[in-house]
Amino acid sequence: MPNSTSASKLTDTVGILGLGIMGLAIAEHLTTHGWKVVGFDPNPLQQTKASAAGVGLKDQATDVASEANIILSSLPTQQALDQTIDAIINCPKNRVSILADLSTLKLECKLKNLERLNNAGVTFLDCPISGTGAQAQTADISIYASGCSDTYHFCKPLLQDFAHHLHYLGKFGNGTKMKFVANLLVAIHNVATAEAMLLGKGCGLDPQEICETISTGAGSSKIFELRAPLMAEQEFDPPTMRLDLWQKDMELISDFISESGVSTPLFNATSSIYEAANQQGLGQQDTAAIYTVMDKLTD
Repeated sequence: MPNSTSASKLTDTVGILGLGIMGLAIAEHLTTHGWKVVGFDPNPLQQTKASAAGVGLKDQATDVASEANIILSSLPTQQALDQTIDAIINCPKNRVSILADLSTLKLECKLKNLERLNNAGVTFLDCPISGTGAQAQTADISIYASGCSDTYHFCKPLLQDFAHHLHYLGKFGNGTKMKFVANLLVAIHNVATAEAMLLGKGCGLDPQEICETISTGAGSSKIFELRAPLMAEQEFDPPTMRLDLWQKDMELISDFISESGVSTPLFNATSSIYEAANQQGLGQQDTAAIYTVMDKLTD
């Protein structure tokens, strides 16, 4: 059974729309904790993995909406969220009362769909995830939740079963704003990690010793701890976050910065490095593969 004594009041079935790296990891945690999970993803490979994890696979999103009254969405694009909400609203046997979106998307897209769901009698929570795919597999992710307070606290037992840290940030949309702030730091820390690893290598230090030593001191960061070992081994596959997907997040942050009018010289300096990585055909590799780009610059 789910780990909360009040969890039985939540729902008998949880739906997940989007079973990629994040969605699949979440589904695995929920099934392990005793939740009945149904889900949909158009990717045949992810369907196979989800079925092996105990997810009840459905042929389309409307089938999930007709069976689950709480749905978690983990989606790659605004179009995917729009289509998901179309499916929920237009489902003839719709049971959905709560949709918690875990995706990182434009705030305008989420606000537009907030109105659509409100009109359909569905409560919408903005709950983007902070963390990598590797962290999701160990439930070491954070959720930046915003929206209706009562709904958030109602869903909290469910969210606690796949996230280590929950942060309720108030008004709908604050979760997405906080995610942009967090991702700005991720972009910078990832480049800083590659730069530090290359400096250590260039002066003759052992890459593994750099990882072990720096991770215990003031110069470390969560991104250093996650990505420096990949850079030390120069192993960037399978990815915990693909470079081509991360480029979408970079564009979202850039747009948000432009709207805010804040000066961000460090973030701006990282943009060309990520763009170069994708131009060099590294898009399917982990974001740690920017090490390869910066190594070429050194050469």
